[in-house]
Amino acid sequence: MVKEIIIQDGFSVLKIENTSNEILKYVKDVSSNFIQIHFCLNADAELHYGPHYTQDVKSQKSMLLYNPIQDLHINLSLGAKGKYLVFVVSIKMFHSFFSQVSDLIPFLNDDNKDKKYYLKKDLSPREVLVINQFFDKQNTMQNLYLKGKTYEVLSLYFQQSNEDAQGCPFLENEDNVEKIKKAKQIIINKMAEPPSMQELADEIGLSLSKLKEGFKHIYGESVFNFLLDYKLEFARKQLLSKKYNVSEISLQVGYSTASHFITAFKKKYGTTPKQYIMSVF
Repeated sequence: MVKEIIIQDGFSVLKIENTSNEILKYVKDVSSNFIQIHFCLNADAELHYGPHYTQDVKSQKSMLLYNPIQDLHINLSLGAKGKYLVFVVSIKMFHSFFSQVSDLIPFLNDDNKDKKYYLKKDLSPREVLVINQFFDKQNTMQNLYLKGKTYEVLSLYFQQSNEDAQGCPFLENEDNVEKIKKAKQIIINKMAEPPSMQELADEIGLSLSKLKEGFKHIYGESVFNFLLDYKLEFARKQLLSKKYNVSEISLQVGYSTASHFITAFKKKYGTTPKQYIMSVF
């Protein structure tokens, strides 16, 4: 299943979902004055360029493509049960989005603006969370909802961290990285009653400062923000399941009262849980 979402003139999103157990093939002509950003959510994919050249896009990876001197037509093979997004943006529009920060985006620099460019990188947990929302059940506000999510993904994709995580000495220690990953799993497993930051640091065997530093480097946000996002996304999916009421879900994710949960949900999603359910069903 392929759906093209028109965000505005010169900017569209291709939502591609392979619901079968076979390889899905998709072809679309794209001219050289467009940038493509590919997001592979699950299952692996390949982009074919001519009979002897392919680029792989692995699960939970992204790839940006731009070639001002040659059309880069999309010729995609997506694995079984795969979910995949492509942002197709005219270079003119893209410059208008990022004109104030073009020096932070390599291929918009003066030295590179007329050169071909591609970049592969991992999807962050926050990107995975937002991209998953593109594949939720349709609702009456779907187009507006997806436009908002599109700009959110763009913002996350080009978000600059204060430091280069790959150059961080802390992350060069594999043991430290495993401890941070363990911390993430602990707070997910105990999201209704999460440990304090100090308790979490003690449990994984790191100092409090190293826990905070390492978590921000690996996951791009603080422990608190990650947990809040995870809890509310979990709650949103529980609402969609229709198995539990608002009070039951608020307890599942650790809110002492439903009113506190409703306030947090509305702050994140711009609507109350009840209004959200009514818009979906």
